Amino acid sequence: MPELVSYLREALLAGDVETTRDSNYGNAAAFADGHEGYLFGLAPLKTWTVAQVLSVMAERVGIDPDPERSTGVDRIDPDKTVAALDRMRERLRLAARRKERVLVASGHPAGVVEVHLAVVAALRAAGCEILTPAAGEPFERPGRYDGREFPLALRYVGGVAMAAERGIALWHTHSPDGMRAMLADLERRGEPLPDLVFADHGFAGAAAAAGLDVVSFADSNDPALFIGEAEGRVSVTVPIDDNVQPHLYGPISAYLLEGIVA
Repeated sequence: MPELVSYLREALLAGDVETTRDSNYGNAAAFADGHEGYLFGLAPLKTWTVAQVLSVMAERVGIDPDPERSTGVDRIDPDKTVAALDRMRERLRLAARRKERVLVASGHPAGVVEVHLAVVAALRAAGCEILTPAAGEPFERPGRYDGREFPLALRYVGGVAMAAERGIALWHTHSPDGMRAMLADLERRGEPLPDLVFADHGFAGAAAAAGLDVVSFADSNDPALFIGEAEGRVSVTVPIDDNVQPHLYGPISAYLLEGIVA
C-alpha cells in the first residue's frame, strides 16, 4: 500500500515522528527496570535488558536499536505500521464474520480513539455485541500512574471505554485498572469474557494479562505491548504515533473498515 505509507509519513503517524529518541530510550529503560507505569499491567514473562527491549522495538517498530544512543531523533517504519494494520484488519474481519463479543477501550481520548470509535460502529453494524461493563465505576487510586490527585471512572463514548474525571473531562491514562474493573464486572454478573479486545495502553495490557485476544496500537515510546506481542501474549500491536490530531487517523480507520465490511 504505497499510498498509505506515503500518508503515514505526511501525517507524521509514522516515519520521522515527533516522539524523540530520549523518550524512546528512557521508556525502554523504565520498562526494563520494571517501573509499574511503563508495564501497562502486563508484567513481562522474563527479565529484559534495555538492549533487548530496544532490539524488539527495532524489529517491530523500526527505531534505532543502538543501546549507546539515548538522545536525538528516532522513527517508526511505516512499512511495519502497514504490515501490522493488515494483521489487525484480518482479525477484525474475523470478528465481524463470527459476530463476536468485543470490548473496546482507549487511554487516548484526544488521539487514536478516532479509530476505536469507527471500529465500534462498523463491528456493531456487522452484528457484533459491543460490551460496556462497569460504566461509571471508579478504577484508579489517585496519582498511581499519571500524577493526578483524584480517581478516574469508566465512561463510554460511542461504545469506547475511556477514563473520566468526575464525569466532566476525559483523561489520557496508562492505567490497567479500568480494564481490570471491566473484566471483574463481567465475572460478577456471570457473563462470558469478550472474544476480542481492541484497545491501547493499560486497557490492552490488562486484557492481555488476563489471557484475552488483544489487538492494539502503541507508540514508539511504549514498549510494553510490543514486548507482550514478542512473548506471544498480544495478537497485534500496530506501531504508530498514537496522539496526533484525531482527524488524521481517518485513513487508518478507512483501511481497517475495508476489512470489516468486505
